[in-house]
Amino acid sequence: MTTTIGRVLRDRNAGLCLGAVVVSGFGSSALTLVAGIWVKELTGSDGLAALCTLALWAPLLLGPLLGTLADRTRRRPLLVAVNVGLGVLLLSLLRVDGAAELWLLFAVLVVYGACGVVTDAAEAALVAGAVAKDLLGDLNGLRMSANEGMKLLAPLAGAGVFAAWGGPRVALLDAVTFVLAGGMFALLRVSEVRPARDPEGWRAGAARGARLLWGTARLRPLVVAGGLTMLSAGVSGALVYAIVDALGRSPAYTSTLYVAQGAGSVAAGIASGALLRRVGERRFAGGGIALTALSAVLLAQPWDALVLAGGLVNGVGLPCVLVAALTAVQREAPPELLGRVAATASTLMFAPTAAGIALGAALVELVDHRLPLYAVAGARLLIAAPLLRSVAGGATARRPSA
Repeated sequence: MTTTIGRVLRDRNAGLCLGAVVVSGFGSSALTLVAGIWVKELTGSDGLAALCTLALWAPLLLGPLLGTLADRTRRRPLLVAVNVGLGVLLLSLLRVDGAAELWLLFAVLVVYGACGVVTDAAEAALVAGAVAKDLLGDLNGLRMSANEGMKLLAPLAGAGVFAAWGGPRVALLDAVTFVLAGGMFALLRVSEVRPARDPEGWRAGAARGARLLWGTARLRPLVVAGGLTMLSAGVSGALVYAIVDALGRSPAYTSTLYVAQGAGSVAAGIASGALLRRVGERRFAGGGIALTALSAVLLAQPWDALVLAGGLVNGVGLPCVLVAALTAVQREAPPELLGRVAATASTLMFAPTAAGIALGAALVELVDHRLPLYAVAGARLLIAAPLLRSVAGGATARRPSA
């Protein structure tokens, strides 16, 4: 398999975007892990700890509207402002030192999630016009590797900072990384004109992007499969503390699972561009979903080695459908609508995670955690089957065009 990763890395704008992802992703991975541990130690509740992730994902329900913002203003200044602003907002978490201030933590996490929707849409739209079409799969894979690869270092660093100085210092670390990311976006060399005034209202503009996405036969199956996969991922993700408890480990051991998943995602992201060109979007996505079914079975086992292997396999499989769908969106959507279409795709794929987390948070209090994990494994095989069957039956996915 040949790759064009070298061409991507030599591109100045692509390098800066990847650098911003690495820096902000480090802080985000650390805080995402520590927020759950923080709440767990303050309250002792697995359910409340899982709701930290729900707070981060919930704003995706407004994805089509938030993505429209990325089409109504210049994208580079928007990326700079949102990253720096979020860095300032995170400083408010320095006040959280007891259960009475948890409302502030959850409020910041909701805003944190909303900012992520806006920046992801703006970055997807900005990059699509600055990088050659045949490089988008490689760039999206490397972006996924950079973001997920932070799980190799950030969770351990975050857990270490938390153990030594507490949650507020982790929030401070995250604030610094967002300010640095904003500076990197400011260095991008792109020529942008202010978008023409859109005569449509916000709701009509968001609906236009949704209609385009849903009406494109190449995009719809990938986005639906991604949404169902992430629904199941939300369920299994909410069980993580119960999985760790079953191993007889402390809550901080979750950082080790994040490291295993990050390692798998790094490998998958690096290979994504070449695999997309070789097997096509549907087969690439379907194969990855099938791997996540295996990972759910492994996570249900009572042995450390198998659970860590489950995290690794999940890291390899989960990014596949996401990279395939995003790359297809960037190729198919017109530039003036790309922000809202990308955000709508993200909503349809990622918002179900919030419902899955809520379901998982309820189930973990009611049943043995292994039962939901086995159910997730079966559901994922059903999700993967149409993508793989459509290829085997002759309705092959179109290979990405150059």
